[in-house]
Amino acid sequence: MIRFSEASAFIGRMLATGGDKRVKIPTGASTNMYGASPFPREVLAYAATTANDISLEAFDHLQRVVGAWPSGAMGGNEYASSLEHLRDKLRRSFALNTGTPIVFAPSGTDLEFVALHLAAATVGKPVTNILLGADEVGSGCGLAAQGRYFSGETVLAEKVLQGTEVEGLGGAIMVDVPVRDGNGKPRGSLAIADDIQRLASEALKSGRHPLVHTIHGSKTGLVLPEISHIEMLQTRFGSDITLVVDACQARITGEEIRSYLRRGAILLLTGSKFMGGPPFSGFALLPVAMRGCAALPRGFETLFRKAEWPENWPGADELDGGFNPGLLLRLEAALFELERFEALPPESVEEISGAFARATRALADRLGVGYICPSRGASLSATMATLDLSLLPCAPDLETAQRWQRVLAARGIRLGQPVKCVKLPDGRWGGTLRISLSMPMIVSLAAHSQDEAEGRLARDMGNIAGILEAALKPIAA
Repeated sequence: MIRFSEASAFIGRMLATGGDKRVKIPTGASTNMYGASPFPREVLAYAATTANDISLEAFDHLQRVVGAWPSGAMGGNEYASSLEHLRDKLRRSFALNTGTPIVFAPSGTDLEFVALHLAAATVGKPVTNILLGADEVGSGCGLAAQGRYFSGETVLAEKVLQGTEVEGLGGAIMVDVPVRDGNGKPRGSLAIADDIQRLASEALKSGRHPLVHTIHGSKTGLVLPEISHIEMLQTRFGSDITLVVDACQARITGEEIRSYLRRGAILLLTGSKFMGGPPFSGFALLPVAMRGCAALPRGFETLFRKAEWPENWPGADELDGGFNPGLLLRLEAALFELERFEALPPESVEEISGAFARATRALADRLGVGYICPSRGASLSATMATLDLSLLPCAPDLETAQRWQRVLAARGIRLGQPVKCVKLPDGRWGGTLRISLSMPMIVSLAAHSQDEAEGRLARDMGNIAGILEAALKPIAA
């Protein structure tokens, strides 16, 4: 058995392996490219829209998990049984049908290949991938949505040519439907649904199959199109379209997940954003009717291991039969956080979310910046906020906001990456900062009284304000 004293360093190493370059810790650094550490740290972290440090509680959980592993290397059979156990946890947490197929992947971007393959293989036609808001989803999604490698390496291939097609996914094209207008304001749900309807009709006329993306919680919390407009699209097209829901932020409830699955949608989620697990991990929830519906393409040998697909999936036997300890541990940590969160009374979550919304609005007022509200259609929308810095007299642009984010990180305060959602008069992207709660943060806050939680949030926002005000002083002078 691996002793706990040995497990700590092992876990830290493993959490930074088993993915592409994004998960790795560069030589001489202690964090990955997103500033997240594979070890628990004493930092003020409101960065769950981008990437989390692992919590101390989840790290302790992983020590218990690793302590139970055999002293020899875990093989493919143990990996398969461990992932099946995690599938059962997910089904219980979200109250899903026991037959719900679940596919695991090293990141949310890799999950795009899952949706693309299922859409193409089930109808035998090339896919037109209708993607919503390329700037509001992951940066690599544009290439992945075309069935192309989004990086120069994968979890199973040290070197691939970025932008080349994954074998078996050729012929896919991607069209982008903007979710914001020219001034950065969110577009209406009906207008977006109308664009989707037009593009889907054009694809069908040209003999292609539309894969229609919707988003449930973008980088700024948008939920588009609304359910009523999704129903309109499904009434219009029926099985002539495949619906995929990008819920990678995981700010979604079990009830919402079940509602999408009943509509035949594929859901893409990650454990590394709102769930609070370490980066990177992903899982696709599929409608029961899709179980084993299409044999896997040859190119998936560079992307997935056999156990990451449901048992007896056609073509999975051709995949690597080995073990990805990094992915397994990241998933274990994320689902540990999910179970802790699901054990909270709903009213506690609402109280903490409300307190967070008040504290972040007060921060925006103190700084004199804008407050970008997430969509009201998301039940967990109040767990994130985006500050529009462009209203400041100096009108900081996106690059300035990125510098300020790094300054905050150097002072022990981690916020989410600035995103492109505000336009300056000269056409440049305006500066933003994203602040968000995660499941482990809500669990921690819920352990205190409401007054204590309010006080902690107020102090944290005050610390953020103090550093930003100091950064602004030289500019104002």
